[in-house]
Amino acid sequence: MPVRPLEDRILVKPIEAETKTASGIYLPESAKEKPMQGKVVSTGPGKLLDNGERVKPGVKKGDVVVYGKYSGTEVEIKNVKHLIVRESELLGVIEG
Repeated sequence: MPVRPLEDRILVKPIEAETKTASGIYLPESAKEKPMQGKVVSTGPGKLLDNGERVKPGVKKGDVVVYGKYSGTEVEIKNVKHLIVRESELLGVIEG
């Protein structure tokens, strides 16, 4: 069941945080923070302006993005958690 976001919404698959610190200590599930990075799975066609033109999204499928801790709406697709966010809720794209 593929999901196609509408307007300026972006479907993101969160990248899970590391379970081990740099010094080798394993973190319990309760100590993990909510992920704030994810990979773009699909994008909507873009925002529709008042004059009828569409502004294409600034991100594309495969980009790794950073978003706010409580941004978007969580959805489950094929037993995998995803996030649908508006493009304006994205904070940046991780280059490289």
